[in-house]
Amino acid sequence: MATFHPDLAALPVPRYTSYPTAAQFHEGVGAADQARALVAIPAGAPVSLYLHVPFCRQICWYCGCNTGVAAGDRLRRYEKALLAEIATVSGRMKGRVISVQFGGGSPNALAAPVLARIIAALRGHFDMADMCEIAMELDPRAIQPGDAAVLAAAGVNRISLGVQTFAPHVQKLINRLQSFDTIMSAVEQFRAAGISAINFDLMYGLPGQSVVDLTETIEQALLLRPDRVAVFGYAHMPSAIARQRMISDLDLPGLAARFAMSTVAHRLFTAAGYAAIGFDHFAKPHDSLAQAAASGEMIRNFQGYATQAGVALIGLGATAISQFPGLIVQNEKHLGQWEAAVNGGRLAGGRGVAVTDDDAQRSDMIARLLCDGRVDVPEPMVDALPSLAKHAARGLVQLHGRHVALTPDGWPYARLIASAFDAHQHAARRHSTSV
Repeated sequence: MATFHPDLAALPVPRYTSYPTAAQFHEGVGAADQARALVAIPAGAPVSLYLHVPFCRQICWYCGCNTGVAAGDRLRRYEKALLAEIATVSGRMKGRVISVQFGGGSPNALAAPVLARIIAALRGHFDMADMCEIAMELDPRAIQPGDAAVLAAAGVNRISLGVQTFAPHVQKLINRLQSFDTIMSAVEQFRAAGISAINFDLMYGLPGQSVVDLTETIEQALLLRPDRVAVFGYAHMPSAIARQRMISDLDLPGLAARFAMSTVAHRLFTAAGYAAIGFDHFAKPHDSLAQAAASGEMIRNFQGYATQAGVALIGLGATAISQFPGLIVQNEKHLGQWEAAVNGGRLAGGRGVAVTDDDAQRSDMIARLLCDGRVDVPEPMVDALPSLAKHAARGLVQLHGRHVALTPDGWPYARLIASAFDAHQHAARRHSTSV
């Protein structure tokens, strides 16, 4: 069991799915920069695609994603606009797609045949690698009979199910009621259709949740043998996310309970034979993420921990974020503005940040520490080492000259420790606690 340091656990810190983080995005970066970055990708260079579907059948109160309630006309318009954006972006970019991720929201707010049409459009417009992974996040409550077969036939080969918790009293407090049987049925349908790579998303720190609740949820999840599991800490920021105001602060577990939950998850999954991946993922040894972590090839991007991204990650859809060498750009958040741009044959970048050489070097330091647990600090970054001395004194890191390594006690505080390489100032309200 790692040691609980309440003063450290309470500190707000970014999740570092990018650096610079979204806190540094501004409107001085936009579609023109996006266009130059797309054209600059060499022909045949590997790239990844991320498609954002900003809709859900029902809104969960814990959710911090860019999403809204699905409705028939909005969904039809979104499909049309997304197909238009695919055509525009593919016409400007000559790279080769090695992975595709559908996220949200809930991508299956769109019907399975619609998602299949979108995948067909990707194949028709982009150069898709033969072994391209096509992964999709799904709301288990919205899965219909036959969906698994349709998605498998379209080429989807990995799914991620939003489980979050099996505790009914916690589900009620987050407005997400779904039974164990619902999840089990989804797993069985997709495995029967030939999609064997199955991820689960779980959460800790939810309202009304106890260590016992999380323990029971994990024990139930293990019965279904997921290949990969993410265990995210709930980030309660009601001042920035209106729907979270439905969750009472009084129902939230304290810092000590949150920390106990994170360590219990680590103990239970590793005891079940899963490899601990970074600070919040677990994977079976055969899973591609576990293999990438073992070989030092795992990366960190807007999807969290990932196996590959290529030279660029290209976001499609409203609010989707693209990451290029030297540039991060986010599509328009306002659905109408995004639709108007892409239906008019234009790119939809509305904000972002130019990534300097210093940013890129710091980004690599942060990513390698969060992925590998160790990093050799280059000479220009040695000014960060003194700030790590206090963590070394608590046994959270080991310092040997310019080499920094997390200890087992340090992994729960990995994001906080990595922030030593962050040269930007962050507004506390925008970030969750470090554990």
